[in-house]
Amino acid sequence: MRAIAYQQLHAKAGDAILGRLLALYPGMDFPSPAALLAADTRTQRACGFSAAKVATIRGIAEATIQGTVPSLIEAQHLPSDALVSRLTSLPGVGRWTVEMFLIYSLQRADILPVDDFGVRDGYRRLKGLDKAPSPRQMRDIGAAWSPCRTVATWYLWRVPSSS
Repeated sequence: MRAIAYQQLHAKAGDAILGRLLALYPGMDFPSPAALLAADTRTQRACGFSAAKVATIRGIAEATIQGTVPSLIEAQHLPSDALVSRLTSLPGVGRWTVEMFLIYSLQRADILPVDDFGVRDGYRRLKGLDKAPSPRQMRDIGAAWSPCRTVATWYLWRVPSSS
C-alpha cells in the first residue's frame, strides 16, 4: 500500500499523502484492510490520492481479506518471482510497485527495478551515456551484480547529476 502512495510522485508528496491517510486512523501503525474498506472513498481521495489509487488501495485491502495478498510473514517466505506474479495480478499493482515492496518492506538483497527511471538514468549518468539503457538492457547489465542488485539500485538512485 505504501508503494501505491508513492507511485509516480516525489517522495515528499508521497509522504504528505500517506501521512494524511494514516491520520484518519489514530492509534494504528497502519489501517487494517477492514478499516480501509469501511472508510468513505471521498475521505480517502481528500488525502490526495487519485481515484485510481483509491481503487487500487481498496482492491488490495479486499484481496488481503480474501487471502490473495499474503501476510507479511507469508511474504517473507515466498520467492520474489512468486510475489511479483501474485501481486501484479491485482488491478493497479505493477512490477515496480511490488519491487519497491520487496526492497523496502522485505529488504530483499537482489532486486533491480529495471523499469525505474531513476535506476536507468543513474546508470546513464554514472557511465556518461547520452541515453539511458532500456529496461531490457538494464536487466542484462544488472545480471552481473547478482546477488546484490538492491545495493546497486540504491547507488544508481544516488548518482549525482553532472551539473
